[in-house]
Amino acid sequence: MFPELETQRLRLREIRLQDAEAIYSCFSHEQVTRYYGQDTLTSPEQARRFIELFANNYAEQRGIRWGLERKEAQGLIGTIGYNAWSPRHRRAEIGYELHPDFWRQGYASEAASAILAYGFQELGLTRIGAVVFIENQASHALLAKLGFEAEGTLRQYIYQNGTAHDTRVYSLLQG
Repeated sequence: MFPELETQRLRLREIRLQDAEAIYSCFSHEQVTRYYGQDTLTSPEQARRFIELFANNYAEQRGIRWGLERKEAQGLIGTIGYNAWSPRHRRAEIGYELHPDFWRQGYASEAASAILAYGFQELGLTRIGAVVFIENQASHALLAKLGFEAEGTLRQYIYQNGTAHDTRVYSLLQG
């Protein structure tokens, strides 16, 4: 059963096929995908494939992705979760994105705090990593606020729109 989490303002829940329009709305913004390592979505069908990928990753214990929904309004405003989840090695990488209408309102920090606690307490992770485009100042600030430590640079690590980008690697250890 997919774990649902709650914060003061948010419900973190399973992403369903009926969320395709909201996923498309978020991932069709170039502002959202420019630091995602994924092309901007151009059709709702691509959003449905994203949702299927999230479901398959969870079923195969390779990732877990929650939809972010405000308690006072139905509809997803973004997603957050773990990629590169390795239960055997007790590690995963955090990833998140929000629709631009909801930037700078504390939602990413609130949701990230909830899944960090879940990762350490329920999934038994000992390391949570993050890989962030060098240019993504908002994510660098968020990770620092959450207690992550920068570990180094991965040169030309992610391709976005045909161009190689350097990334910074972060980690947060249990304890």
